[in-house]
Amino acid sequence: MGKPRLELADILRESGEAYCRKFGKSMDPQQWKVMRAVQQCRTAVLGGHLDRCDRCGHEVISYNSCRNRHCPKCQSLAKAEWLEARRSELLPVSYFHLVFTLPDTFRPLALHNKKVVYNLLFQAVSSTLRTIAADPKHLGAEIGFTAILHTWAQNLLLHPHVHCIVPGGGLSQEGDRWVPTRDNFFLSANVLSRFFRPCFRRLLQRAFRKGELQFSGELQSFADLKAFRRLLSQSCQKEWRVYAKRTFAAPEKAFDYLSRYTHRIAISNHRLLKMEDGNVTFLWRDYRNGNRQRPMTLTAEEFIRRFLLHVLPKGFVRIRYYGFLSNACRARKLQRCRQLLHLPQNEPANCPKPLPLDCKARYEQLTGKPVDLCPKCHQGRLTRIKELSRQQLALMALSDPHKPP
Repeated sequence: MGKPRLELADILRESGEAYCRKFGKSMDPQQWKVMRAVQQCRTAVLGGHLDRCDRCGHEVISYNSCRNRHCPKCQSLAKAEWLEARRSELLPVSYFHLVFTLPDTFRPLALHNKKVVYNLLFQAVSSTLRTIAADPKHLGAEIGFTAILHTWAQNLLLHPHVHCIVPGGGLSQEGDRWVPTRDNFFLSANVLSRFFRPCFRRLLQRAFRKGELQFSGELQSFADLKAFRRLLSQSCQKEWRVYAKRTFAAPEKAFDYLSRYTHRIAISNHRLLKMEDGNVTFLWRDYRNGNRQRPMTLTAEEFIRRFLLHVLPKGFVRIRYYGFLSNACRARKLQRCRQLLHLPQNEPANCPKPLPLDCKARYEQLTGKPVDLCPKCHQGRLTRIKELSRQQLALMALSDPHKPP
């Protein structure tokens, strides 16, 4: 896939300054940081380096990346590394994809209390899956799963939901056998939904009693206990959606499927169509009308506002692991799962480890695409000659104005 004609960075560079002048006082520090990072990504501002082809001598200046997790240009290597790390955890069973969605009643609350509400959402999802799976009426086993938070809908409005990928089975309560699910069924979505709703509401009530929720602006009226209880009652009238389906029988394909979700951001550059007359047009998928892909046009101001809705709090972990895949017990319990499934165990700890690869070699190994292939002769490899600071790049631009720095 070639480079898109329009990028998120182009929109932020052209309209970001005006947006900040108008709404800067309402932006939090993370939103400022993300906007600056995306604007500066792979530009002379972050410095760069000079590369030379080892075959034809062609020289290329490459700019440094911002590596911000909200930047659409900086996710491919992180995604490939994550997928590679997870491959060693695959089990030869069917995998299931589940999605837990927060009803729109709580979206204003989530917007003003991102860290608290999103953590509660993870807790409710974890409690729901582990409790129902452990019930002998359903599976009667300890499961393991990966959960990923998304906060957006296709139209970029706030839509918090958690994607989960779950192996089809788990460890018995005694840990002495593997309890499989049926090939095409994991747990009832209706049962999960009925447990998920009161679980999240209880957690939210507890957060309210502890004073962990902030009520400002349009939410001030809900700071009163009676008003907050009315909000909880309103949520019961909404649909609490839990989506569940089998992904693929082959576990490798299941994780390839999941990798589409792990490092996705609110909008990719390839969905952007055009920016003209102060408006941005992008593609979105209308799930309510036949899953059709349609163009949507917003003012640049509204587009930036919607994009910034999805900036996560500093240090917030959006990919989490539970059950026998949790960080505290993963190695030990995965080893037990492999024993019960009659799989070969991991290599002994005294086996020599391969030498670490540099960033270029790592990227090529994981994606199959050499990043240092010469763009002129398409045969040689680019070799880094020297690092270039921001000041050096500016001087080079002044000395040769026809050649971009």
